[in-house]
Amino acid sequence: MDLEAVRHDIADACRVMAARGLADGVLGHVSVRVDAEHLLVRCRGPRERGLAFTEPADIRLVNLEGEGDLEGGYSVPNELPLHTEVLRSRPEVRSVVHAHPFAVVAADLAGLAIRPMLGAYDIPGAHLAAGGVPVHPRAVLVRDRRLAAEMVASMGDRPVVVLRGHGLTSTGDNPAHAVLRAISVDTLARMALAVANAGGTPVDLPDADLAELPDLGSGFTESTAWRHELARLTGAE
Repeated sequence: MDLEAVRHDIADACRVMAARGLADGVLGHVSVRVDAEHLLVRCRGPRERGLAFTEPADIRLVNLEGEGDLEGGYSVPNELPLHTEVLRSRPEVRSVVHAHPFAVVAADLAGLAIRPMLGAYDIPGAHLAAGGVPVHPRAVLVRDRRLAAEMVASMGDRPVVVLRGHGLTSTGDNPAHAVLRAISVDTLARMALAVANAGGTPVDLPDADLAELPDLGSGFTESTAWRHELARLTGAE
């Protein structure tokens, strides 16, 4: 693994999360599994300015206990166990994202589940929602292994879990994959809120329509989509 390249990938993912409104201010973090005992994770440094200003130097190599390359006044996130417990229990997961999307929290508190109500508008999101997006009922800071294990139990084998009154945790093969999943959940939450605010009731797609939605392939739904997200960052600078 090229650690420097992954540091850049994580920094980009953090900045995309901020640009998309998934993590306001200094909240949220992204990690990548390095091996069975280590991960790269976005840490807080002495010049902390929030996710929108993440630099590769903010991404540090630590072990599952949070010990490692923390020179220069860096510290691991308080919710590091949120990442490490997912990585311990889900060997297929390579990257973990934790974000605080306003719409996702608001929709859940309003009793609006993340459901497959959209079709071709967001095909990956439709398939993700059709498989179910569970909700973890505790609005706590996931600061230790016990609390993280409770979250992982709520998550089950799904790629995303909503944290009530808190945010979400998303997983993927890499930071881009995990962030794009979080964006899809946020899109579904915002649409559900808009429908409810207009006096309607969010309704799932008919099974026949869901079955017609093709798998467009990772080249389009991930690679092209991520190039777009990075281009948005460049255009905003």
